[in-house]
Amino acid sequence: MTTENDTDLGETIADLASSAGVTIAVAESLTSGAIASALGASPQAGDWFAGGVVAYSEHVKFDVLGVTPGPVITAACAEQMASGVGRLLSADLVAAVTGAGGPGSEEGKEAGTVFLAHGRPDAPQVEELHFDGDPEEVVRATVDAALAAMARDLEAQRR
Repeated sequence: MTTENDTDLGETIADLASSAGVTIAVAESLTSGAIASALGASPQAGDWFAGGVVAYSEHVKFDVLGVTPGPVITAACAEQMASGVGRLLSADLVAAVTGAGGPGSEEGKEAGTVFLAHGRPDAPQVEELHFDGDPEEVVRATVDAALAAMARDLEAQRR
């Protein structure tokens, strides 16, 4: 389900990535590919969107993305997911998300706790976010936050 906000942010990301000649990749756990879907629906995505990895299962995080085995709803996991997808897909900019969608807590983290890593694959920034709502609302808010972070990262590159 793509929202108008996703479409607007996707168009912004497409314009900025295309003009900068930048490729983008995503690694998703909590959002199960929703970020990749929003990017893929954006203009000229084939020119700048390298792709994504849906790493819902822990073994995909560990074996494919190179995350250190252990808890997966952490800042370190998000950072390693971002770096891993950047290496795997040779992307210039990345975003990765992991979190507790709810309705209950997971790994001792309250429902709605999300870790978002974004930026360059060799030095992603990590944000801890907290969203209210049911699992669908948490996923929607996470997608919006990830797209907004990517747009900010691209804007910062232009300066």
